[in-house]
Amino acid sequence: MTRVLVVEDDPQLVRALKINLQARKFEVVEAGDGATALRLAAARTPDAILLDLGLPDMDGVEVIRGVRGRSHVPILVLSARHTSEEKIRALDAGADDYVTKPFSMDELLARLRAATRRREAPASPAGIPGIATDEFTIDLAARKVVRGERTVRLTPTEWHLLELLIARPGHLVSQRRLLLEVWGPAYSEHTNYLRVYMAQLRRKLEANPSHPRYLITEPGMGYRFEP
Repeated sequence: MTRVLVVEDDPQLVRALKINLQARKFEVVEAGDGATALRLAAARTPDAILLDLGLPDMDGVEVIRGVRGRSHVPILVLSARHTSEEKIRALDAGADDYVTKPFSMDELLARLRAATRRREAPASPAGIPGIATDEFTIDLAARKVVRGERTVRLTPTEWHLLELLIARPGHLVSQRRLLLEVWGPAYSEHTNYLRVYMAQLRRKLEANPSHPRYLITEPGMGYRFEP
């Protein structure tokens, strides 16, 4: 059974989430503040986390950073904060998705299913054990990226995007294919998702993210990994 940690201090929303998740055979673990969330994330090893940013004891972004220090579990932010700056801040910290309140329960559940599918995806494309460049190395079997002497942490969504690109080095991968493979049919037109996540990958992997050497944009068409 898929275990979901719900980190939210609004009892009504927690109740609604719990009813809907349990009806779809998810196991639900609850946390009403950030400290409890970090403790349960370590002790109960959830398969996904639904996280409100406005917690009573700390900002939800600190929870994301704390979880990312030891886990690649998918994190979906649920927040009333609508600005692009808030979304980018959460995604940069390691969130996999960002859902603004109020939201459709059906849409949230679809995003949750997509996030857990990404986590269960095969660790590496067939026949490609890894990639070595002048800037970084990627070990797909171990799901590990090293840049210089430092291990780079990638979220499950970032991993999935990177795997799709390096599976066909030097070849264009269309925006539509990336969106369908990573987020599903409902997001085939959400090209802003790609822009945000590709920017994150470049910040983590490229020496000069504004002038990328390896993760290339083909304007209006898609992206290409250039080894």
